[in-house]
Amino acid sequence: MKTLLLIDGSSYLYRAFHAIQNLKNSAGEPTNALYGVINMLRKLQKEVQADYSACVFDAKGKTFRDDWYPDYKANRPPMPDDLRSQIEPVHAAVRALGFPLLMVDGVEADDVIGTLAEQAWRNGIKTIVSTGDKDMAQLVNEHVTLVNTMTSETLDIDGVKGKFGVAPGQIVDYLTLIGDTVDNVPGVDKCGPKTAVKWLTEYGSLDNIVANADKIGGVVGQNLRNKLDWLPMGRKLVTIKCDVGDIPAPGELGWLPQDRDTLLALFTRYEFKTWLKELQAGAAPQAAPVAAPSPAASPAQSGAQAGFDFAAQAARHYECITTEAQLDAWLRKIDAAALTCVDTETTSLDPMLARIVGISLAVTPHEAAYIPLAHRYAGVPDQLDLDATLAALKPWFENPAKPKLGQNLKYDQHVLANHGIHLAGVAHDTLLQSYVLESHKTHNMDDLALRHLGATTISYEDVCGKGAKQIGFDAVDVQRATDYSAEDADITLQLHQALYPQLDDKIRHIYEAIEMPVREVLFKIERNGVLIDPHRLNQQSHELGQRMLEIEQRTYDAAGQPFNLGSPKQIGEILFERLQLPVIKKTPKGAPSTDEDVLEKLAHDYPLPKLILEYRGMAKLKSTYTDKLPLMINPATGRVHTNYAQAVAITGRLASNDPNLQNIPVRTGEGRRIREAFVAAPGHKLISADYSQIELRIMAHLSGDENLLAAFARGEDIHRATAAEVFGLEPAAVTSEQRRYAKAINFGLIYGMSAFGLAAQLEIERSAAQMYIDRYFARYPGVKAYMDRTREMAKQHGYVETVFGRRLWLPEINAAQPMRRQGAERAAINAPMQGTAADLIKLAMIAVQGWLETDRLATRIIMQVHDELVLEVPDAEMDRVKTRLPELMAGVAELKVPLVAEAGVGGNWEEAH
Repeated sequence: MKTLLLIDGSSYLYRAFHAIQNLKNSAGEPTNALYGVINMLRKLQKEVQADYSACVFDAKGKTFRDDWYPDYKANRPPMPDDLRSQIEPVHAAVRALGFPLLMVDGVEADDVIGTLAEQAWRNGIKTIVSTGDKDMAQLVNEHVTLVNTMTSETLDIDGVKGKFGVAPGQIVDYLTLIGDTVDNVPGVDKCGPKTAVKWLTEYGSLDNIVANADKIGGVVGQNLRNKLDWLPMGRKLVTIKCDVGDIPAPGELGWLPQDRDTLLALFTRYEFKTWLKELQAGAAPQAAPVAAPSPAASPAQSGAQAGFDFAAQAARHYECITTEAQLDAWLRKIDAAALTCVDTETTSLDPMLARIVGISLAVTPHEAAYIPLAHRYAGVPDQLDLDATLAALKPWFENPAKPKLGQNLKYDQHVLANHGIHLAGVAHDTLLQSYVLESHKTHNMDDLALRHLGATTISYEDVCGKGAKQIGFDAVDVQRATDYSAEDADITLQLHQALYPQLDDKIRHIYEAIEMPVREVLFKIERNGVLIDPHRLNQQSHELGQRMLEIEQRTYDAAGQPFNLGSPKQIGEILFERLQLPVIKKTPKGAPSTDEDVLEKLAHDYPLPKLILEYRGMAKLKSTYTDKLPLMINPATGRVHTNYAQAVAITGRLASNDPNLQNIPVRTGEGRRIREAFVAAPGHKLISADYSQIELRIMAHLSGDENLLAAFARGEDIHRATAAEVFGLEPAAVTSEQRRYAKAINFGLIYGMSAFGLAAQLEIERSAAQMYIDRYFARYPGVKAYMDRTREMAKQHGYVETVFGRRLWLPEINAAQPMRRQGAERAAINAPMQGTAADLIKLAMIAVQGWLETDRLATRIIMQVHDELVLEVPDAEMDRVKTRLPELMAGVAELKVPLVAEAGVGGNWEEAH
């Protein structure tokens, strides 16, 4: 049987454009969509053996669906200019690669594909449709299969049933019920995929659902009845037309000869250097390695220079170790290796509770091993003894002279520590390599493999399932676990080989001198944990509950009736319909917004919004902290162990989760009381040390402004000094109100605040706010010059840098949409300061931990929050630590202004702060 390959060009065009950001040639022309589409087409040419083919795109202008329903696709934004400029070269590349290109006026690409697929299977031709569009699932039958080139997902009849829960013949009814937000086709309100599948399973079809609509209860049943008049139109809109006229027959879509000259011109102009070399060498088309970076793009955005060897990947060898002889052979292999990748499979995502299920190892690309140790299911094959195997591996794990590599090795380090193994010799971590290269991107292994190696990996959900049906890894079939875990180790090793060479001197310094050392410190801080007083929290929780009941009654009195304080809809009805308060802004669906910003603005003039805000704040404290923290005490240690995520914030700041220590409010009495529950162990005190006005000092350093530098050099109150400059007064004559204004200006300008924002914060006229800003810049011209310089650098390079060279990417800096561009410009001003502050506190952590270990002190770092370090100090070491800690923090770097760190001592965190 012959095969027809149909490519949904429009789908891949948009997906490539949004998946690969900020990729340009040296002339500044965007190339991301062009690169992505060519890459996918080359991959298809290699992997799919087809007799006929076509790449189908949407034509310009309206279609018959717009005539049926004027709001069809009405919510789609206009095509970005950076994408529009790539349409012509994409079309040229499609034809030059040998694909017939089809666009038919008045219909969509889906309809052309549907018609060709219908004609093909009726004429005995098998059809493969390459698309990422779920609507295409309605075309699947025994002769038509979907493949998603970006994810390697294949959908036949069983695949559609497995993914959507309904058969291909029910997909149109399924889509009609749930609607299509992308195309602005309404469905039944509150009818999601689960409800649609439930109804279609029970009634078989949309027609039968409509016939039985009176029998379906609940709110969603009423919503169905409300939509009965709409459903026929909805079904027409989501149904792919399979009888488009005036298009070639499938048998006429033979491959075109490759246009080598056009490809040479395209690859040269758009600087696809690896492909250009292949073409010049006369190589046959194949799945693309990833092109070398151009000067205008992030190295990681352009991809790994080495590319992905599909032939080698196909020949990979993954071994399942189940005998002593196999284990001994691998012990010799890793002992002799220059670098070994290690990964653990476990029972839990909580690093302090997780236990080992298996271990994978890799020392050379495409070759890896998995050691199953604790799989438990009926019929599980024999496995090596867990304790004996860990004992055999322990000397290698604990040998600092044996370099190890991993993806987020801090997690694996905790897991091994749970088994009494102290991992040493951690040389590299691909999570952190990706982070220092492209902090604005995702850093999970699956995304990295696709982005840098062009490889689609087995996901955790592929082997364990998802949602309520997800199984533990110990219940996964051993052979399937081998495929998954050995691939993780193998791909991580390949990622290291692709990523590490891309680190230039500045980025390598950030990676090797900051991120890798602080990774080890964070492991120790997490392991230390913090002691909390559950009785104090329980008391606070009770008191918060009582306060909430009081506020709840007051809100009812202010509203004139009871209502649900947790319902934005009911709050909106009370505020804007019953009380007729002014509408500040609306939600995307057109309803008056009741978000925090709106309530804060209304709270200035009306009592009810202020009460609602107060209630929300207490409810959040109660649910997030006073109720939850006691439940998070580790039973083995009696402490709470947060997790510090390094690879999250673009600026380099750490994120804290489970629990989030960064979000405990310090400006309210209730928030500060929560800090009182973080206590020192008996015979100890807590020391809290933080940097004084760190971001303002960094601004002085970066801008080099003479007046700002002089104020810090003299040790002046910088807000008072600024007020004196802005208001033309002697510092002694500055009032508290003028100092407050100056403080708002100082911090506002750091965050790129406009006159509008400053006016709103100070509650003054915009013209007055602009006057203060103008005076500020007149007195501190170096700050204005720095801001202008920084914006220009961001626009030219797509990033800004910290004092230490950390690269902070700003993907929206040249966006066509003003709001997005202006947001990126504000971030460009602030990011170097936030990023430098993040670098400084990390360097401080490294220095302090190094001192504690060198001097063999019993003091431990137990928390890092914003610019603050919290240590638990034995009473006998208190004087020594209190003196030395601020000195170490202030001495980690020399800026143009002195760094100042201040320390406080107390029996709990609030006392020490």
